[in-house]
Amino acid sequence: MREKLGICVFIWFLLYESCVGRFVVEKNSLKVTSPGSLRGVYECAIGNFGVPQYGGTMVGTVIYPKSNQKGCKSFDHSFKSKPGGLPIFLLADRGECYFTLKTWYAQNAGAAAILVADDRVEPLITMDTPEEEEARADYLQKISIPAALISKSLGNNMKKALSNGEMVNINLDWRESLPHPDDRVEYEFWTNSNDECGPKCDSQIEFVKSFKGAAQILEKKGYTQFTPRYITWYCPEAFILSKQCKSQCINHGRYCAPDPEQDFTRGYDGKDVVVQNLRQACVFKVANESGKPWAWWDYVTDFSIRCPMKEKKYTKECADQIIESLGIDVKKIDQCIGDPDADVDNLVLKTEQEAQIGRGSRGDVTILPTLVVNNRQYRGKLDKSAVLKAICSGFKETTEPAICLSADIETNECLQNNGGCWQDKAANITACRDTFRGRVCECPIVQGVNFFGDGYTHCEASGPLRCGVNNGGCWKKTQDGRTYSACIDDHSKGCKCPPGFRGDGVNTCEDIDECKEKLACQCSQCKCKNTWGSYDCRCGGSNLLYMREHDTCISNDADTEVGWGFIWVIILGLAAAGVGGYAVYKYRIRRYMDSEIRAIMAQYMPLDNQAEVPNNSGPYANA
Repeated sequence: MREKLGICVFIWFLLYESCVGRFVVEKNSLKVTSPGSLRGVYECAIGNFGVPQYGGTMVGTVIYPKSNQKGCKSFDHSFKSKPGGLPIFLLADRGECYFTLKTWYAQNAGAAAILVADDRVEPLITMDTPEEEEARADYLQKISIPAALISKSLGNNMKKALSNGEMVNINLDWRESLPHPDDRVEYEFWTNSNDECGPKCDSQIEFVKSFKGAAQILEKKGYTQFTPRYITWYCPEAFILSKQCKSQCINHGRYCAPDPEQDFTRGYDGKDVVVQNLRQACVFKVANESGKPWAWWDYVTDFSIRCPMKEKKYTKECADQIIESLGIDVKKIDQCIGDPDADVDNLVLKTEQEAQIGRGSRGDVTILPTLVVNNRQYRGKLDKSAVLKAICSGFKETTEPAICLSADIETNECLQNNGGCWQDKAANITACRDTFRGRVCECPIVQGVNFFGDGYTHCEASGPLRCGVNNGGCWKKTQDGRTYSACIDDHSKGCKCPPGFRGDGVNTCEDIDECKEKLACQCSQCKCKNTWGSYDCRCGGSNLLYMREHDTCISNDADTEVGWGFIWVIILGLAAAGVGGYAVYKYRIRRYMDSEIRAIMAQYMPLDNQAEVPNNSGPYANA
């Protein structure tokens, strides 16, 4: 008993000395829509259990029970809403029992959510799960409704309104609980390799196993940037040489973890947990450097299955076998771990300790296990569906991956009345785009063609190739083997009825009767017959030919005579050009030959027009 008490005192002191810091209470918005006296937006603290609806909202009506107002026992009546009615949010007072137990009883009674009114005037706090001894209750992982803590003043005002017979309707809003700045989510999983800490450790292991597939898909496709994190504490200087510090810490008290069984006389020590935590961190580091950070999920899953503490396999040998099976270099892992007995800093664990300290909007990490999504701590049950919802809420709207739009994660608002957006049913084109947070009405891009408009009442195709998509939204019809369209590809937008038709170009293009309206075929010899989209014009005599461009008839014979005369003129012209060209060619060739012959002869004898050149090369040339 004394040994057990010493351990508890040591752990308390170690945690107190190392973890005193800035804790941030994560909150969501609560909007009261009625009665008018309470209308407004308030803050409430998200419980660290149940399933907060990250990225979404819940609308409901508040009920404050006449008995069992603290919700510390089962309710004798149901709070399940009737068909067509608003979901019921149960209002309960703080005190007498755990927050989780109140939530469990409210859930069993049919409530959609629970609001816990604080019993003291203070800043909002985080409602957490019970301590380890009480955390073994199996109901904790079955809580599936959201829980929120509200201030004492708001709780009292709600109770007063309800006692006066007024209906209190509220909207719980988690849409801004997590930042969602861009198309990639950065998240950390603060975890531990210890598997002997009861239900929390069991739920952590089950979460890793169930979430592994989704995590690896998100990571491999670049949608997320994941980092595993590990909490360690330092041993106060006064205890460095103590038995407790030596068994719980490595590197001379720099990095410590509590004893897994909280008993120094048996089982594994805290330093064993620190070393295994360090090994997991090094596996991630080495795998990340090789471009495969998702291998961490495989290693941790296999280690929990093959190397449990209960079977005395929580060892380096067991870990190395898994590392080798994953194709990771064991030597690199050993180099990363270094010497746990050396009186030096370990760069990996030092980085982990620095990461525990809150920065910006994020507080210090003091709750294990937990997640940090886009630098904001997650609150709620460690469950695949709940965590995936939180991660999906961290994407900028319309950039979510397909896994975030599956039926078990969110509701597709576009399936009902097309989300109130524009659509072309004939072409099966819609402006409704489903998102994790709801839907947006946005004119689409179809087969490379942009549609422009407000997305709600109007979208119009524009740009090249627009006629290839539902004919650009223009009129088109086929009749008598002919097809006419009001869409013109070289126009960026708009519809225009083709020649021979008139109308708006979108819904109608009516055939023009050129004969009746005397728009063509009006010469004296012409006979006009209207056709769909055009007309047929013929001349009365058999020797007459209709010229459409001049809307006139000419003699077929005269046309022939003129035609042959024109051809003879061309032939004679070409012949004359040929003869003239040949004469010029002969003249130029002759002159060229004469000049060449004269040049050659000039080298051997003087010509008549060349002066005599005296010979000065004799022996008396200079006399």
